[in-house]
Amino acid sequence: MNSASTTARSSAGGSAALSQHASPKVHGSARLAAWMPKIAVAPSFVIALFFIYGLIAWNGYLSVSASRLLPNYEFVGFAQYARLFESERWWLALTNLGIFGGLFLFFGMAIGLLLAILLDQKIRAEGVLRTIYLYPMALSFIVTGTAWKWILNPGLGLEKVMHDWGFTSFKFDWLINPDFAIYTVVIAGVWQSAGFVMALFLAGLRGIDDSIVKAAQIDGATLPRIYWRIMIPSLRPVFFSTLMVLSHLAIKSFDLIIALTSGGPGFATDVPATFMYTMAFSRGQIGLGAASATIMLATVAAIVVPYLYSELRSRK
Repeated sequence: MNSASTTARSSAGGSAALSQHASPKVHGSARLAAWMPKIAVAPSFVIALFFIYGLIAWNGYLSVSASRLLPNYEFVGFAQYARLFESERWWLALTNLGIFGGLFLFFGMAIGLLLAILLDQKIRAEGVLRTIYLYPMALSFIVTGTAWKWILNPGLGLEKVMHDWGFTSFKFDWLINPDFAIYTVVIAGVWQSAGFVMALFLAGLRGIDDSIVKAAQIDGATLPRIYWRIMIPSLRPVFFSTLMVLSHLAIKSFDLIIALTSGGPGFATDVPATFMYTMAFSRGQIGLGAASATIMLATVAAIVVPYLYSELRSRK
């Protein structure tokens, strides 16, 4: 009995000694495993910190400097912003953004919601139709702008096709008409974004509890009334998210306009993004371009920050 207890004590002592020798290695491995994700993310974090936020700060300083053709770090306060808001072209760009943004948001959301409601009826070939509607979103705005430039070209696209079919009185020259050119950008933008909006609304509709709909049907509510009174009001979070995404796209609509109209005819389709590019890289007005970029950044932040704040509050 004494021999067995002695053996057990010596075995326990040996295990304790072994664990004491092994514990530094174990703890070192645990610390390395805990730090490994941070080490892996650190390079991309540093790069993003410099090339995104560092350049944003640099742009902000250029907007209050005397920079013209080349950066000039002489501080001039808000002189560049005063020049910006005294420019008629800037106000035209803001007006165009208001027209494009308002119509883009309204028709993009309206058409997307209508398509989502139609697909929610569980029709045949839903998967095929959903793919067709979503396909434009897979294209870049450069491709969309180029394609619609061909379609809307009076000498090449829709107008020429109608004339070839014998409808010689048909006329659709919005692309070269300064009064209507901005609406061609709306057409192209809505065509690309409606399928994406449809996918968001369809996901929201499919997430509504079926028991609510069945209870309304038992009470005698018609299908249009169910959608109008129950299902569409339940999509408020989806409406809000879609509004944020489309507003962001509208403000940044540089590539679509460059590919479709290049800001023309004249300045008819100029928006703040094209104004900023022209001033900073074509007209040698870096300070003015930086001021317009800062205004655009502030506008996007005013849209995105409340959205992020509401999302974070809802998760608490």
